[in-house]
Amino acid sequence: MTTQPPPTAKTILTVDDSASMRQLVSFTLRDAGFKVIEAVDGNDALARMNGVKIDLVITDLNMPNLNGIELIRRIRTLPPHKYIPIVMLTTESHATQKAAGREAGASGWIVKPFQTSQLLAVVNKFLG
Repeated sequence: MTTQPPPTAKTILTVDDSASMRQLVSFTLRDAGFKVIEAVDGNDALARMNGVKIDLVITDLNMPNLNGIELIRRIRTLPPHKYIPIVMLTTESHATQKAAGREAGASGWIVKPFQTSQLLAVVNKFLG
């Protein structure tokens, strides 16, 4: 049974077009005591960020409507969210795509499939 995080819990926005991946990431994060907001693509993520304090974004790269790279670029133009950590969680591991992510403003990169301990280690690195 998962307990509710305390009111001071950090809020993480997870963005992925795969419902099963969103559920896996959200369960892992909630179980560790984080608040989680889920979005199905970059456009949905931007809408959900509006007026909400987000402490970290975890986004997929390949999504319909607005991909992860473009999402990062747009987040970096939003004053309230400009400096928040953004982690790419994707099946892509090519150096050119990692470089594009860094150039857009990604703070970190995790390759799917991932271990839950790896995900939590990266999250705690940025929020710990």
